[in-house]
Amino acid sequence: MKLEGLRVIDLSTFLPGPHLTMMMADHGAEVIRVEPPGGEPARHYGPFQEGHSVWFRNTHRGKKSICLNLKDDVDREKLLSLCETVDVFVEAFRPGVVKRLGVDYEAVRSRNPKIVYCSVSAFGQTGPLSAKATHDMGAQALAGLLAINDGGNGKPVVPGLPGADMGSSLAGLAGILMALYRREKTGEGDYVDATMYDTLLSWTAHLTGSVFAKNTPPTTKTGRSIGGAAFYNIYETQDGRFIALTGREVKFATNLLTALGRPDLIDVCRLDDCVAQEPVKAFLTQAFRKKTQAEWIEMLQPMELGWAPVLDMAEAFEQEQVQARDMLLAESSEIKHVGNPIRFVNEPAEISFEVPDLDEHRTELFGVKN
Repeated sequence: MKLEGLRVIDLSTFLPGPHLTMMMADHGAEVIRVEPPGGEPARHYGPFQEGHSVWFRNTHRGKKSICLNLKDDVDREKLLSLCETVDVFVEAFRPGVVKRLGVDYEAVRSRNPKIVYCSVSAFGQTGPLSAKATHDMGAQALAGLLAINDGGNGKPVVPGLPGADMGSSLAGLAGILMALYRREKTGEGDYVDATMYDTLLSWTAHLTGSVFAKNTPPTTKTGRSIGGAAFYNIYETQDGRFIALTGREVKFATNLLTALGRPDLIDVCRLDDCVAQEPVKAFLTQAFRKKTQAEWIEMLQPMELGWAPVLDMAEAFEQEQVQARDMLLAESSEIKHVGNPIRFVNEPAEISFEVPDLDEHRTELFGVKN
């Protein structure tokens, strides 16, 4: 396995850091989860199956657990001693907290100069927002993305996906792997400053045209990929469900508009002007309300067209594609796991369904039960 022999300490909680280190555990890393007294918060968020929360299982499978109080000198020293044997250290406290606890990069590096130390935070270790408390939505709000998550009416809604959390998880993973690769050449570790905020900003290349060229923000009425374009939009069907048109290419517009008897609207779709496409959107809004979602699926299935039915998440995990890609793993008839999206031709992930009990591995790691 790609990360076999790699040893990781994980102090993070909730979602970004635990997801990051689970991806590593799935590919062979030994991940030692250092939990605070009382345990990782996600242990306590239901629903629960066979003694573990589903959330915790899907971020902590295949890891080892020890419980340490880092405000205690003895426990802190245990952690620092353990750091001498590991390759990667991941934490997700607010900036400054690890310094106060005595387990910051310099403290750990003094015990192990080869350590790759990753801090995952909302806004990073520097800058005026660095100490600001927030979770995913705060980073989305300040990065300008929540403003365009508005359903077209200018009123932001709570995002359905924690893009800031998961983006920082993947950015942190990429940074760690880059640092490990560089360490092979230099023998030296490094510090990775992974943030929700920076990651979101780096994802805006397709949205910043009007910002950089005209100093005006994108809106869902004028942004071609966020609700402005007729063929990159969502339409309600007769039964109150939805069909998403997901490709703005003129060939797609030609195929559907011809099938619907409105080839006169094709040239409008050639215009890079979302306001000019309002008549197309109005027509499609009326057209899609004439059939149920199931009827549209049957009609659109053979058509060369970028489209998809809008599924709820229960339906999504029932799709054949999920099974074909091993993205739903069955531990038993009742217990399921989300698969790992990082795949190789050689040495694929080997998923361990073992979920650690709190402090289960203290004796294995420290040799004593105290």
